[in-house]
Amino acid sequence: MAYFRIDYYSDALHRAASFEMLIPNDLRTDIPRPENPYAKRPMKTLFLLHGYTGKAGNWVPEWMAEKYNFAIVMPNGENGFYLDGRSTGHAYQTLVGVELVDYVRKTFGLAKTPEETFIAGLSMGGFGAIHTGLAYPETFGKVGALSSALIVRGIAGMQPGTDNGTANEAYYRECFGDLDTVLERDANPEVLAAKLQDAGTRIPELYMCCGTEDFLLEPNREFHRFLEARGIPHEYHEGPGVHDMAFWSEHIVHVVDWMFRDEELEEKKE
Repeated sequence: MAYFRIDYYSDALHRAASFEMLIPNDLRTDIPRPENPYAKRPMKTLFLLHGYTGKAGNWVPEWMAEKYNFAIVMPNGENGFYLDGRSTGHAYQTLVGVELVDYVRKTFGLAKTPEETFIAGLSMGGFGAIHTGLAYPETFGKVGALSSALIVRGIAGMQPGTDNGTANEAYYRECFGDLDTVLERDANPEVLAAKLQDAGTRIPELYMCCGTEDFLLEPNREFHRFLEARGIPHEYHEGPGVHDMAFWSEHIVHVVDWMFRDEELEEKKE
């Protein structure tokens, strides 16, 4: 597994920035192994988003990247909710959905089509995966969202000087813009999904999961109900667990299988 840390100048952030990347292009040849039919198809790419207070890093089992022949791109989204914030240098949506995709295409020849370009994340990164996928449906073919921080309804109308225990109103206003109108704007994934459906535009395939003891369970259920009411196809799963890496480590395996498994290729292995 080749591991890269790439330092570059980010136009989106107006400063030097970095991201990490894994590419399964250096498998050992001295150990006999069954032929892998996935290695014969074009390498796919997964953009993997971290959560609030997190940083770029891999939490997908590396054997899965080798098995399904996909690269992993890990941006540093800081605490920006993967949205284009109000101030200069906080364009995290553009960073992930445009800048890094273009960089990976030009530098590595990957992520050229929606069928080869997927996005997933946990918590804040789950929100980011859903929002980015809906904001750029021409770029991302599939979206995986674990324990997503779908907090838009919870912060709508938040007043200056208040704090919800995670962050204050000023922080949410920087990320999401005017909190009195946030439910009606594109910062709300429901608005993006409705716009795509009403316009007859293709909506990326979506897989969501959340723990039954997770404090974000109800917002995930609300978005699931919204998608159901709209008739927007998606997979939604719940299972025992809280908002922690134990749940995410278990369920990212299901997400990756859903994203990359090909039944025709599986038959060739038998």
